[in-house]
Amino acid sequence: MKKLSARRRHPLAAVVVLLLALAATGGLYAAFAPAGKAQADETSQSLTIKEGQKLYEVGCASCHGTGGQGSSDGPSLVGVGAAAVDFQVGTGRMPASSSQMAQIPAKKPIYTQAQIDQLAAYVASLGAGPNVPTKEQYSKEGADIAKGGELFRTNCAQCHNFTGKGGALTKGKYAPSLEDVAPKHIYEAMQTGPQNMPSFPDTTMTEKNKKDIIAYLNAVNSSETENPGGLELGGLGPVSEGLFAWIFGLGALIAVAVWVAARTAKAKKS
Repeated sequence: MKKLSARRRHPLAAVVVLLLALAATGGLYAAFAPAGKAQADETSQSLTIKEGQKLYEVGCASCHGTGGQGSSDGPSLVGVGAAAVDFQVGTGRMPASSSQMAQIPAKKPIYTQAQIDQLAAYVASLGAGPNVPTKEQYSKEGADIAKGGELFRTNCAQCHNFTGKGGALTKGKYAPSLEDVAPKHIYEAMQTGPQNMPSFPDTTMTEKNKKDIIAYLNAVNSSETENPGGLELGGLGPVSEGLFAWIFGLGALIAVAVWVAARTAKAKKS
């Protein structure tokens, strides 16, 4: 007993006990706290994917296949990512009323944003692809509008017109107007390249470039932006300007010619 008592009173005994207590506390925290949080996050994500799968099986599987592998009525969704789903379903293009149309038009979405998020999570689980952008990525804060205009005219104006009014393509297809399109959906369209549009991943067009383009479109389509050139004729460029010239310019010339001919005929009679 005397020996045991002496060991308990050893100068290092308190230090050893403190170290053991700290090690035990740290071990218990590492074993339970982080694992519990990670497990909760994983469970939440799993539930989101499961709910998305249910929605997919009801509204999408008939065209895109039960596992997203695609069919004769719809392309494969493996690897398209959450951004493609958020764009297509969020703009009402999907589900499509018919797969035989030349181009699927935008319409009022039939799913809520929560349901769209669930569908996007399920499709993203089928294969890696572009993620839904954050507000910071498509916010106009810190964007260069002039640079965005330069990029838009170089890469987009051939189809969408230089102010984003849209334009006709071949075989019944068209580039839709970009007026009143949500900045998030414009960003996602550049990421994923829907329908006839080419994709512009970050390796081709940086995140900052996309932000600049969105800021430019917001500026030119804003009702508060004044047009220094006067009447813009719908912003359709040479189409509307040429039509104006033919109708009013040529019409005025014809009117003058008729007037001159009438005056000449009257002068001959007299």
